[in-house]
Parts: sequence; C-alpha cells; structure tokens
Amino acid sequence: MKKWMSGLIAVALTTAIAGCSGSAAKDDSAGNSSGDSKKTQTLRIAMGSPGEALIKVWEEIGKEFESQHEGIKVEFNYQDDDTYQTIGLPNLLSGKNAPDLYFEWAGQRLQTRVNDGYAADITEQLQSSGLKDMFADGSFNGMSFDGKTYMIPTAGDVTNVIFYNKKIFSDLGLEPPTTWDQFLEVCEKIKQAGITPIMIGNSDLWTAGNWVGHILSRVVGEDAYSEALQLKQPFNSPDFVKAYGYVQELWNKGYINDNVNALGDSEADMLFLNGKSAMHPIGSWIVPTAIEEAPDLELGYFNTPSFADGKGNQNSIIGVLNGMVVNKNSKLINEAIEFMKLYSSAESSKKLSAAGAVPITKDGIDRDSTPELSLSLNDLMENAPVLVSPPDTGYSIEVANALNTATSEVIGGAKSPEDALAELETTITPLKNK
Repeated sequence: MKKWMSGLIAVALTTAIAGCSGSAAKDDSAGNSSGDSKKTQTLRIAMGSPGEALIKVWEEIGKEFESQHEGIKVEFNYQDDDTYQTIGLPNLLSGKNAPDLYFEWAGQRLQTRVNDGYAADITEQLQSSGLKDMFADGSFNGMSFDGKTYMIPTAGDVTNVIFYNKKIFSDLGLEPPTTWDQFLEVCEKIKQAGITPIMIGNSDLWTAGNWVGHILSRVVGEDAYSEALQLKQPFNSPDFVKAYGYVQELWNKGYINDNVNALGDSEADMLFLNGKSAMHPIGSWIVPTAIEEAPDLELGYFNTPSFADGKGNQNSIIGVLNGMVVNKNSKLINEAIEFMKLYSSAESSKKLSAAGAVPITKDGIDRDSTPELSLSLNDLMENAPVLVSPPDTGYSIEVANALNTATSEVIGGAKSPEDALAELETTITPLKNK
C-alpha cells in the first residue's frame, strides 16, 4: 500500500480504530432540514483512520457543527485504511445507514462513485456557499467530470518526483535532466564516480510501482494506462513492453541499487539522505523527513524526464488529491456542504495543522513556516496539466498489486518485460470475469 499522507506533512496512519463513534440518532425522513425540528437528523461521515490526532480534530469540528445546527447529530465511522479502500466503503454505501459524506480519492475512484450513483453533483452548492472560493482552482484536479464537480478537496501529495543530492550533482558538474536520454547520461556519470545513481526501497512494491507507473503513463499514454488498470485493454502490448524496456535498461546498466526489492522504503530514504546515492524517486512526504534527519543536505527535485516517443503528456504529474464526497442519495446534501465549509475554514485549518496535517485550502498553508520545497511541490501539483493516479490509489488493489509485482520483477532484473507482462496477464485474468 502506498504511503498515504494528509497534505504535505507525513501523518502516521493507525489501523486499530474501526466502527462508529457516537451513538446513532433517529433520522428525520422528511429531507434536507425540512422536517420536524424536534426530531434529530444524523449526518454520517465515513473515512479510513487518519490517526488519533486528526480524529480528535474531526470530532471537535463535529461538535462545533452540532452546536451551530440544532437538530443535527454528527456521527463518524472510521475504518482500517485497507478495509475502507477495498470492501469497507462499498459496503457502507450500499448499506441501510449509508454515509452522507465520505472520503475518497480523486480521479478514477471518484469516477466510479459517480458512475455508481453515489456522488452528488455539488457544482452549484460549491459556488453558492462560497466553499469553492476557499480553494485554488488546481485543487479540484480529478474532481470534475463533464463540467460537474463531485468532491471537496482535503489534501494532496505528489507521489513521485526524483529527489537529488545537489552537492553530488555540483561536484560532478551535473544539471537536473529534462529528457530520458539526458537522465541516462547523468546516471552513467554518477556510476563512473563510484556512487549509486538511484536508490529505491521496493520491498512493499508501491515505491517503484509509483515511479514506474508514471513512466508507463508517459510512454503508453494516460488513457491506455488507465484503461489497462481498469481491465479494459491488455497490459501485454508493444507499448507496455517498450515502457518496461526503459525500466529494464536502468537495471541492466547498474543504475539502481542491487537490493532494490529487499530494501524497505524508509531504509532507502535514510541511505539517500545520508549521501549513499545521488537520486531517490519518492513522494513529497520525504521533505519533512529530510529536514529533521539531514538538515545540512542540499535537496532538490525534478520531475520524471520526458520520452521522445511517449504518447502521454510529458509534463504530467503523478499524485493523489483526495477529499470528501457528498452521497447523491443523502437527504442532508446542504448540511454536508455546510459541514465541509466549517472543516475548510481558517479556524479549523489551524487545528488540523496543529495535528500534523497541511490543509489544501488557501488559508491552510502557512507559507512563512512551510518548507520551500513543500511549497514548490504543492504548486507543481496545482499547476499539473495532467494528474496521473498511482496504481494503488486510483484503481483496484488486486490489479495494482499485480502490476506492481510485474514492475518489481523488471526493475530488479528477475524477468524481461515480455515475461513479466505475460505473468501479469495470467494473474489478472480471473479478475476480468468478476
């Protein structure tokens, strides 16, 4: 599972909290706040577990909302993150007491909720409530389809760029590459200097899976990448073979650490931060780690270099934007919007920031105290012409795991692109019949 973060600052996820907090209240079946004021309506909110500190803030906001809205009871449902992402949320949405407001990732997963009838078109409510004005336009990437918006953003992360050690680059007279050919030249010069060019800790598969997912999308095109992950077209095609060929070349030329699939992501982070490699493909969450663990390191980053024959947008960004979706079937749509306006307020943002998150609202980021690199990465995402979803957050976990396994086999030299893709197709064939 990809390391998921709340905003640009790492938040430890807990998996021990599940079920509902608070007691169920009697619902008013008359609809949006139009029933008997003596009856209590329950605004149900569902999400994975964001960690104890953030849970406390969510519930404080819930209590404040209740105090401002007589007759409304806010009820939270927190689930183990993997459970929520796979079977938890679908079961909740189809259940008797479905959430009125629920956490989801932007992009393909949100599109699925829209197609299944569980996401309300909130375009008008965002505008009329003033909630939309609390965000930069880029914050809604992957949240609108056919001119209609279906999500209120809460956080975002660039899940992969290539971080580099500026001192090593300077000592070797290198500049950040912009094309893949330049990238290979940089790798070769670093290798000749006796330094590992690229450090990756892929024991959990998602780290290389994120970066290579971006490479795949650049080479085969975003639509082909997305359709393959949705089982609408095969992975085992000439374009995917070509894309994996670029990855295979990195291994064959010795540009990646030998223990790539045995090393953990945190171990790889520390080896890079301690100068054991020149480059490290990873997500934006490494910035606060670098500040704490290697304050003297001159850290820079560049996006995945472009491919001359790539069919995708060569300026795309791989990342996740997430937020809260209003259930189309809710009788409290307006109340859900009002809750998210309170959640997105400057006052709530201060509480969220104190709990370790960086809200994505205009007021949520304190530019005076946020690291310059984090601000730069946030701007990179907001200005992305195309936002590509990582395999394991935008799509089926089973398909993502199969793809990430194929990636590990190619990047670690265990299989050729052709063999890895053939095995991938065999693995996912049963999923096509579900």
